[in-house]
Amino acid sequence: EVQLVESGGGMVQPGGSLRLTCVASGFTLGAYDMNWVRQAPGKGPEWVSFIDSGGGRRFYGDSVRGRFTISRDKAKNTLYLQMNSLKPEDTALYYCARVKVVVSPTEYEYDYWGQGTQVTVSS
Repeated sequence: EVQLVESGGGMVQPGGSLRLTCVASGFTLGAYDMNWVRQAPGKGPEWVSFIDSGGGRRFYGDSVRGRFTISRDKAKNTLYLQMNSLKPEDTALYYCARVKVVVSPTEYEYDYWGQGTQVTVSS
């Protein structure tokens, strides 16, 4: 059974940092492209970051580029999102998702999602 379990969210002050973790089971993480997606209250899902199966290509949304870094540990079958210089507008539920189809560098279709981890940025 494929499972994705996120953790690492929490409440942080503006300018702070968090590292999100997504542990995969039931499949080999390194064989798939993976994304982080977030959803703020009252808004639709927003793509955040992509890493390809080889780890050589990484893309970021305009709102997080330069502040967030996606990475993966194949030995631990785990995906990460390091988030620095956090802003109140980064407040959202963050999901990791397995990519089914790459429509474009900013548009994807998914076949599995985690349950999400809440990030709240507030003073």
